Amino acid sequence: MSLFPEARFLTSAARAAQFLPDEGAEVAFAGRSNAGKSSAINTIIGRRDFARTSKTPGRTQLINFFALAGGQRLVDLPGYGYARVSREMREQWREMLGDYFDCRESLAGLMVVVDSRRGVGDFDLQMLDWGRTLDCQLHVLLTKADKLSRQEAAAALAAAKRELQDLRVDVQLFSATSKLGLDEARTVLMAMLARHVAPEGPGGRVSRG
Repeated sequence: MSLFPEARFLTSAARAAQFLPDEGAEVAFAGRSNAGKSSAINTIIGRRDFARTSKTPGRTQLINFFALAGGQRLVDLPGYGYARVSREMREQWREMLGDYFDCRESLAGLMVVVDSRRGVGDFDLQMLDWGRTLDCQLHVLLTKADKLSRQEAAAALAAAKRELQDLRVDVQLFSATSKLGLDEARTVLMAMLARHVAPEGPGGRVSRG
């Protein structure tokens, strides 16, 4: 079942001038190129081909904006950290992501997708640090948990919580295949979007809850 039946793709952006107006509320998804970000988005939204998946890590090079409902958006950030991408492309991504986090007051939450078998990396920590500068809610999805034994999954979750204990970050196990953690992830997404109250005044700006 789709969480947002009317959800649709809006636009892609390669630079800040192409970003959608900074209004309403949006939740961004970030993650390494092979962490299963697109699959996580599709599973949470409940639409198989909502966010395009690719068998070639590093293919997604743009910031993709999707409409959810009532001025709410989902933002699919470019995958990062893929070794075969050129240094120039990695720097371009870093600059584009930096521009995004520098200007998005409408960002209500950030979900960082981490392969549970790899653990939290430097790029993941940079994403979380950027999110903290905007005072948005932070959440980590430890994906592909179905590929771990119950003991291994528990150890991966405990390790991530220890590493992120000073960052005010919630962490959960997730699997797009088995739907492990799906209800929790959906609840978090809805709570993030609800942090922005209704527009006030002629400017239509929103304030954080």
